[in-house]
Amino acid sequence: MTSRMTWPDLCKSERYKGLWVAIDNCRYDQSTRQPVEGDVVDSDEELSELCARMREAGRSSCTIVFCESAVYVSEPASTRRPTADRRAAS
Repeated sequence: MTSRMTWPDLCKSERYKGLWVAIDNCRYDQSTRQPVEGDVVDSDEELSELCARMREAGRSSCTIVFCESAVYVSEPASTRRPTADRRAAS
């Protein structure tokens, strides 16, 4: 079940909504230290069940997150477009 996904796509996905999700090979936001992208390797409604399967599979370095549809991820400040006010001030 490995598929590469971004955190916003994972949160919007009906497939993972309300589940604990194990992700591997994560890329993290440098300021928040939260995962922003990774390989989805497994998911489950029960955290203990997911952890047991990860342990059995030898995947002890996965990040496990809870996927809620109400999670909003904003763009990093460096990639935001300047507003009209900022352009006029330049």
